[in-house]
Amino acid sequence: MDEATRTALEAAAFRRLVGHLRERTDVQNIDMMNLAGFCRNCLSNWLKDAADDQGVDLSKDEAREAVYGMPYGEWKARFQREATPEQRAAFDAKAKA
Repeated sequence: MDEATRTALEAAAFRRLVGHLRERTDVQNIDMMNLAGFCRNCLSNWLKDAADDQGVDLSKDEAREAVYGMPYGEWKARFQREATPEQRAAFDAKAKA
């Protein structure tokens, strides 16, 4: 597979993942962190890092909006729930490991 095709396929997969996460607002970031070790914020940070590496001007807020599909504060107000004690304990246990 040539580099351009690989890059195009990776970009398509990323866009599909972001679209899926935008639809699954019921899945909390802490759940993703506990199960997969990354969340929407991680994806937006990786997007910003990639922009920085390429010399593209992209703010943290712009990267988050690209992943969340709306300003981060709006997403939090509409969809984020308080972490349960169980979710927090699982997160803390992984952080100590």
